Amino acid sequence: MAKNLTPDFTVPGLERAAAGRLIDLLRLRLHALNDLHLTLKHVHWNVVGPHFIAVHQMVDPQVDRVRDMADDVAERIAALGGVAQGTPGSLVKERTWDDYSIGRADAIAHLGALDIVYTGVIGDVRAAIKTAGEIDPATEDLLIEQLRDLEQFQWFVRAHLENSGGSLTTARAATEEQAAAAAGA
Repeated sequence: MAKNLTPDFTVPGLERAAAGRLIDLLRLRLHALNDLHLTLKHVHWNVVGPHFIAVHQMVDPQVDRVRDMADDVAERIAALGGVAQGTPGSLVKERTWDDYSIGRADAIAHLGALDIVYTGVIGDVRAAIKTAGEIDPATEDLLIEQLRDLEQFQWFVRAHLENSGGSLTTARAATEEQAAAAAGA
């Protein structure tokens, strides 16, 4: 931990040092969720092409749910005795990923890039679940619930990227730009 996140108090039955580890873990989850809902809104505003309306309407419920997830994580941080840093400056300073790289683009290109975004977010949530599970079942449960929704959202995205043979058009892509190009090809 870069700074001491051990709270002065925490929930009953949890050691303060363990709560500090959870607060640190949840801090990045909060940043990731805030970043994700802004990224999804960016896609909503910048999607064009023949699949515009389908993607435009598909993304908004995801934005709403991801905002709710961020709120749940922030409230868990507070319950554990921590401070939920939800400011843009904190997010940008502490995040471990780059900003979303696709601007105004075809719907399928955005979905290709979003597949990469969801893969990263989901992988990080799975790692957080493993760590939280060793410390606190309530925090683990919160993250598991969010994982189910995030995986469903990725499935919605991937349904647009899957070909009739059952392969993803973005399967070999490692970056958002590669995935956008592969999806649009």
